[in-house]
Amino acid sequence: MIENSFAISGTFIAYLILMLAIGYYAYKRTANSTDYFLGGRTLGPWPAALSAGASDMSGWLLLGVPGYAYASGLEAGWICGGLLVGTWLNWLVSAKRLRTYSITTDAITIPDFLASRFLDKSKLIQTISAFFILLFFLFYTSSGLVAGGKLFETVFGLDYRIAVVIGAVCVISYTLFGGFLAVAWTDLVQGLLMSAALLIVPIAAMNGGFSQLDMDVSAINPELLDMWTNAKGEPMTAIAIISLVAWGLGYFGQPHILARFKATRSNKDLTTARRIAVIWTALSMFGAILVGLVGLVYVTGHPTLELADGEKIFMILVNAIFHPVMAGILLAAILAAIMSTADSQLLVSSSALAEDFYKQVFKQDATSDQVVKVGRFAVIGLSVLALTLAMDPDSSVLSLVSYAWAGFGAAFGPTIVLSLYWSKMNRNGALVGILVGGITIVVWKQLTGGIFDVYEIVPGVLFSTIAIIAVSILTGGPSDGVTQQHKKFKQQLIDLD
Repeated sequence: MIENSFAISGTFIAYLILMLAIGYYAYKRTANSTDYFLGGRTLGPWPAALSAGASDMSGWLLLGVPGYAYASGLEAGWICGGLLVGTWLNWLVSAKRLRTYSITTDAITIPDFLASRFLDKSKLIQTISAFFILLFFLFYTSSGLVAGGKLFETVFGLDYRIAVVIGAVCVISYTLFGGFLAVAWTDLVQGLLMSAALLIVPIAAMNGGFSQLDMDVSAINPELLDMWTNAKGEPMTAIAIISLVAWGLGYFGQPHILARFKATRSNKDLTTARRIAVIWTALSMFGAILVGLVGLVYVTGHPTLELADGEKIFMILVNAIFHPVMAGILLAAILAAIMSTADSQLLVSSSALAEDFYKQVFKQDATSDQVVKVGRFAVIGLSVLALTLAMDPDSSVLSLVSYAWAGFGAAFGPTIVLSLYWSKMNRNGALVGILVGGITIVVWKQLTGGIFDVYEIVPGVLFSTIAIIAVSILTGGPSDGVTQQHKKFKQQLIDLD
């Protein structure tokens, strides 16, 4: 248990005040719904890249991945490698085209973009897309609140449920007012803090030297240093490796990450942002695995340390090694990771309710002020639902994230990528692709044994892609209007470059 010292408490309070100040400043610059949900498309490469990374990684980067490496060793390298490649490909494949097309269609949200891309007058694409966004973000946001609960429980000795509520209030307070700019600017600070903490903590635990790490881990369990075996020494199966690497497929459908592409101020900035994002991800992943391995050695060498939950290894190391003031700063990195993702998820979910349900389905003549107000009320309502899901103290951060990550990757990934590149895709293909991808995740998750042990994102992406291509061809391809719009997009892509 970490000592509830004045220094740690003071550091946390100072950090929260800083984040709230940024949120208030952003609130003063929020004039309309485009400002609130996309920051007026003014992000430079640094905030765009680090905001995408920080909102992507969340509390699982400092809790879930180190906990996985603590238990499984270098097996965690498969999932981290998949995520690194996925990050690079997402920026390379989707960023420039999505930003350009969202300008061509004047779209703010992903459902709005897809509806405009295929000239869907029925509102079905928008409604179904918004439904899946709300469904999967409830699990994703609750994972962040679970991480927050574990943080405040460990740091301050609070009851888990009280700790979850406090964490939720921290996130809601500045997301509610500042909108996208508050999220992006705080993510810039939080992303830098997260990566620094993941590198500083394990290096400090080893006294700056790596020479004994392999030897010490081998003495505990040599299988932990073999990526091709699990912790029991059993060979990694093809299904296990594919499931871990397949996490990288999820990037193409994450609405909170894709929003950063649309909000960047120019296509040229996206190249610089991509390089920053890939470097940041590589350093963060390396640090997260190192925390788990170093933590295993440290805990084994200090029998008085008790660790029932491997996802708390980062906190245990910080408490054991650092002065309370420094510990407070490093532990704030966990709060940063949690806040940077949960705020983005709440914002995208609220935009789905406000832009895609309220404005498009219920009140098409809604003013910009009304849409922003509905979005802010949605933040509160969605937070309450996520809070309810997060109340189980036995919840795993990584398991909650894996379900939501697969849901978005399968429901939106193939649809978005094909919509940006394939001119023969039509509205029916897009609609069926979203449905097949989302439903596959929900159904596959309930099945076990044999092929059903593969991570559900694999069949979800595969079936969604097949459905899009088959239905688009069988239903006669795109209308003349959709074809003309795609030509206009390709010309604007040239102009903006």
